[in-house]
Amino acid sequence: MAKSRGGALRTYLLRRMLLMIPTFLGITFAVFILCQFVPGGPIDQLKLRMAGGAGGESGAGGGGRSMVSTMAIPEDQLENLKKYYGFDKPVPVRYAIYLSNLVQLKLGNSFRYTRPVMDIIVERMPVSLFYGLITTFLTYMVCIPLGISKALRHKSAFDNVSSFVVFLLYSIPGYALGAVLLALFAVQRDWFPLSGFHSAEFAEMTLGGKIKDIAHHAVLPLACWSIHLFAVMTVLMKNSLMENMSADYVKTALAKGLTWPRAVFGHAVRNSLIPLATSFGNNIALILAGSLLIERVFNIPGMGMLFFESITSRDYPVVMGFTVIGAVLQLFGNLLSDLTVALVDPRVRFE
Repeated sequence: MAKSRGGALRTYLLRRMLLMIPTFLGITFAVFILCQFVPGGPIDQLKLRMAGGAGGESGAGGGGRSMVSTMAIPEDQLENLKKYYGFDKPVPVRYAIYLSNLVQLKLGNSFRYTRPVMDIIVERMPVSLFYGLITTFLTYMVCIPLGISKALRHKSAFDNVSSFVVFLLYSIPGYALGAVLLALFAVQRDWFPLSGFHSAEFAEMTLGGKIKDIAHHAVLPLACWSIHLFAVMTVLMKNSLMENMSADYVKTALAKGLTWPRAVFGHAVRNSLIPLATSFGNNIALILAGSLLIERVFNIPGMGMLFFESITSRDYPVVMGFTVIGAVLQLFGNLLSDLTVALVDPRVRFE
């Protein structure tokens, strides 16, 4: 039986991997097309600078027409620029070249930083991973016990007060809470830093000092990062457990002589984790993506800020790199969610 389940699992994984390929190609091709035709590419920006910053909206993708006069750049230099940025080739050919480089794990060079995209993303990734992983860990560690307690004490004073707090947190946007926390605890009382991931003198600190400095900077951002997911997971855990506690299989277990604690914690709680397991893999992509608005409020150099800056500066290679990594994480996150559900729910089969 175990061998049969193992073979079914391998077949299922292979089928899912094959299905990921057209999905990945569809996502990347759609974003690639948008990047090619959105106004304000590198050539258009060069034209604007040479024209003294005058003119309105730029033309298509760096390779098309522009409202700025093309007389500012000699025709031979314009052709060389198009060849340098790859705009001299048809869009399908450009996409094929991009895919061939992607197979070699090459994401191209940033227009803005003139550096490999992978190096730029790797520099920013630890910041978003730091906040994302800690937020996810704290959320699950707190919300599961809290949701269980609320379900077991339904309509008690504890449940009513905690529900009020949870829904209050859910209604507050993270970036708005960040502005309030900064005003109260960074400006008025000077308990926490105003911005940044660490202090300016971080390099001169000892290992213990570095850990303390990062933790000091992380308190307020983590509070803002956690509130929405915290509220959702707590309510989801409580409602799922209450539904399972009233299910027939729990009543049957009690009728056969099983004690209430064993029926709840041995059967109902495990089944109640299934809805949380379905969202576990999806949170992986969110861990990397970061939060643009929260990062802007606290001036944190994470992935959210990088993506925003790349869009506003029309740095298409970075946008595509972010899209590629995000698509891969989302696809594998969905697969991980399914596997997590199968681990929690023994009724799931892979046939």
